Parts: sequence; C-alpha cells; structure tokens
Amino acid sequence: MPKLPPFPGTTGRRDWPTAIDAIKRLLANGDDTTQVFRIMRALNVGSAARNYARLIATAEGGRIAHQRVELARRFSDPAFVASFAPGTVGAAYREFLETTGYSADGLEEVSRLSPDEVDVQHPYAWMGRRTRDVHDIWHVLTGYKADESMGEAALVAFSYAQDGGLGWALIGGAAALKSLKVTRNALFARAVVEGYRRGRAAKWLPGEDYESLLAEPLEAARLRLGLSKPTAYLKAQRELGDLASYMSGPKTESSEKLAA
Repeated sequence: MPKLPPFPGTTGRRDWPTAIDAIKRLLANGDDTTQVFRIMRALNVGSAARNYARLIATAEGGRIAHQRVELARRFSDPAFVASFAPGTVGAAYREFLETTGYSADGLEEVSRLSPDEVDVQHPYAWMGRRTRDVHDIWHVLTGYKADESMGEAALVAFSYAQDGGLGWALIGGAAALKSLKVTRNALFARAVVEGYRRGRAAKWLPGEDYESLLAEPLEAARLRLGLSKPTAYLKAQRELGDLASYMSGPKTESSEKLAA
C-alpha cells in the first residue's frame, strides 16, 4: 500500500514524550481516562488512514464509509438500543450499558481533550470516531469485562491486533508489566497476550456493519467473527479474583461513563 498522507494539520509523526507522560499518569490513576486519548492521539499516527483505506477497499466497506453514520449518535438513541431481541448482540450491549452505567455519549464526551473541541469533518477523523464508538461492543463480543483492569488490558491488546495503533500496544504492554509487579505471577500478562492473539485470529471487526451486527444472535456472531473463548482470561479471573481491588489501572473507561 502506498504511503498515505497525514491527517490535515498534523505532522504525521508520533509524539513519544506526550505518550510517556500520559501512560505514567494512567498507571497511577486508572480512572484518568483522558490519558488514554492523549496516548491514542500521540501514537496512533496513520492508523485511521490505513483502516479507512482498508474499509473502502471492499464494496460493503465503501457503502459504510459513504453513509458515514456517526455510531455514537446511533448508540445513544434509547429506542434503537431497546429494539434488539433477547440473545442478540444488541441485547447484550443493552445489558452492558444498564449494568455498567456507561453510555456512548459519555465515551464521546470523555474523548474530547478540551471543552470546545468539535468533531472534525474528515474521513480519517470519522474512522477514528468509529473505532472509539465500537469499543464497548467489542467488550460484549470478546467477553472482556469493562469494569476491571484485566478486561480492559486484554481488550486494548485485542484492539492493537485489529487496529494497528501503537497506543493500544503501549497501554496493554504497560498494564501487563505492572501486573507482574503487583500480582507476582503471569496470569494477567497471559490474558493480555491472549487478547492480542484473539485479535489476530478474528475477522477484521472495524469493517463490520454494526447496525446489522447488533441484530445477530451473540454466539452466532462470535462464531462468524472467529472469536475464540478467552481461556487464559477466564483462568486469571478465577485464580486472581477481582483485580480491580488492587490494580488501579489502566482502564479505557472512567466512572461514567467509559475503547484510542
């Protein structure tokens, strides 16, 4: 693939000082979700452009890109979320929202790094928002819990395999290293590695039509997408218990509320 131009107004270079500062802050306070988006912007240079090019390379992806639905708006519509039959991905997503108290518009809000920030009208920016807005759907599909450090770390490793953004790798890797220090065993780290491997083995989720996917039976969708059972993650849950009680982060969701 030829080198794609950088997002207008940016250098196209990674900002490592910002990323390092942000990961230190995130590891110190897992609820400081703003740091996740600082890391994404600093390191996920070019990932939206690459993924957008991949999306429009297929007829279905071209249609999705042409329609350019803002998923945060769609997922914030109570009538839309309430419309899915029991057993579907959408019903599981509805239960996820009810159980956690999270919301698509809450995720959108926390992703803004300044109060006056507005959505940039550009295909790459839209692709970045799309990646952000399906984060909680990926929690549902992968089985990784959103209210624990290990579930978030495993999902960011999965996201790195799917999206290619280096920010995901930094967060997942830092979480795995911290877990080795805190837990004194490798169970957490193995769950993170498994997340990456599951992401590599699965179908490319950014290319899915999410409005249709939500209507599919959950287990059938997992099978179609090649989402294997997270055995290392489930083993770590059983043997380590509630990691959130002694791991402060990182999380990609704050207490709202809340995938770069």
